[in-house]
Amino acid sequence: MIWVINTDMIEPFRAHYEFDSNIRYIFMSEQFFTQAIPEISVKQLENLLKTVPETDLQLIDVREPQEIEMAKIEGFINYPLSQYSAWSDQILVQLDPHQETLILCHHGMRSAQMCQWLIQKGFTQVKNINGGIDAYSVLVDSQIPRY
Repeated sequence: MIWVINTDMIEPFRAHYEFDSNIRYIFMSEQFFTQAIPEISVKQLENLLKTVPETDLQLIDVREPQEIEMAKIEGFINYPLSQYSAWSDQILVQLDPHQETLILCHHGMRSAQMCQWLIQKGFTQVKNINGGIDAYSVLVDSQIPRY
C-alpha cells in the first residue's frame, strides 16, 4: 500500500509518475503474514490430560516463575518467555518437533508468541491453549487460583 504526500519532498517521485488526482500523502506500509496458530480450548486440554499419556504430550508454560508460584497445572514445564535467551537453543534439542506440544500462559497471548516461534522453528504439532490458565481455572478447575 502506498499513500502519497503532495509536497516538495516528492519531486524525484513526481518526475517518474503522473498523478490524476490531488494526492496529498505517501506512507509506506508492509504487511507480514504469519501462519495461523492452532488452538485448543481448556475443556479439550482437560480431556487430553485425562486420556493421553503424559509422555505423549509436551506441555509448556511460558509464564514467569512468580506466576507459576501463584497458579499452575501439573505436568507443564516452565520456559518463561522473558528468559528466551537462556533456553531458546536448548528447547530445540530437548523437545520433539513432531510431538503434540501445548503452550500455556495467563490468557493466551504470550503462549501464542511461543507457538509462532516454535512453528517457525519447524514444530508441526503446536497448539495454543485458548484463554490460558485463567480460563482453565474458571471453566475446568476452580481449585487453581486466579490472579
